Amino acid sequence: MSEADPQIPVEPVDETETVVETEAPAPKRNKRRLLLMLSVPLLLLIAGGVYWLSLQGKVTTDNAYIQQDKVAVSAQVGGEIVEIFVGEGDTVNAGDLLFRIDPEPYKLQIAQANAAIAGAQANVTALSNSSDLSGADISAAREDIAFAQSDFERNDALYKRGFVTKADHDAAQHRVNQAKEALRQALARQEAARAKLATGSAVPGENPQVAAAQAEKAVAELSLSRTEVRAPSAGRIAQADRLQLGQQVVQGLPVLTLVGDGTSYIEANFKETDLADMQVGQPAEVHFDAYPGLKLRGHVESIGAGTGNEFSVIPAQNATGNWVKVTQRVPVRIAIDEKSARPLIAGLSTEVTVFTDGKKH
Repeated sequence: MSEADPQIPVEPVDETETVVETEAPAPKRNKRRLLLMLSVPLLLLIAGGVYWLSLQGKVTTDNAYIQQDKVAVSAQVGGEIVEIFVGEGDTVNAGDLLFRIDPEPYKLQIAQANAAIAGAQANVTALSNSSDLSGADISAAREDIAFAQSDFERNDALYKRGFVTKADHDAAQHRVNQAKEALRQALARQEAARAKLATGSAVPGENPQVAAAQAEKAVAELSLSRTEVRAPSAGRIAQADRLQLGQQVVQGLPVLTLVGDGTSYIEANFKETDLADMQVGQPAEVHFDAYPGLKLRGHVESIGAGTGNEFSVIPAQNATGNWVKVTQRVPVRIAIDEKSARPLIAGLSTEVTVFTDGKKH
């Protein structure tokens, strides 16, 4: 058996060496783990510090929108639209004809004013040539007084001598009185005629009736000129839905809106806590949600005189006991300093950064 099954010598195992070999890597892993645990907070701290430093010297808000000067165009006279020369989105220059209102009613007013002027002038001519103004009635009345007075003196002498009756004497006296009254009335009519032809200090040298008729004509001519509605400034046509042929225009009611050309600016609503270092003239940078690659330079043009809440239609009342403090926002106007490669449309959302240290980072 011993020859058939030879024994293989087995080297004794050193248990101490085995333990040392299996436990040796543990400290290395612990060091790596400790290094990792320390490095992550350190990196976060460094990243937070870098981010905090990047925020210094500037304030940013995305509560900002493109604004443009807008003019509500209305007619200064009422009437029916008979011609239209522009449409939605058209670009116009100052003085361009937008639409025309029916001019016929105002042409008739001018004709009526011309007739009133002619009537007033004819009346002046008639008054100038009237007997009341010429003094003919006054001369005749004075002659009647002289004759009646002479007749009375004869009757009075005869009455004193008893040759005429008292009735004849009284009749002669009555004729004298009548002649004097006729003279007084003639003088009054002359003064009235002169008053009708007189000119006042408001329109020296012009008869009031003629001046009134000419003023009516001037009003009619002005109304006629206003039937042509022109652009008050250069810009682009918007909200022209009421601009239709046959549409009745009401005086003073807006018919379309004219968006000013080259008047774009940004209205940025900054938190009140962002205004500590903000001043007019500081540089700004504008990004547009509609145009991700577009960035424009600008500057702070003005800081609002009140918060948005102060100028709202219904300002908040904080006199109740359940008042909650809310951070207010102040409108800041940002002027755009360079020409945009893309069209700037009123109302587009933007993000504005103001560099409160006076320089771009």
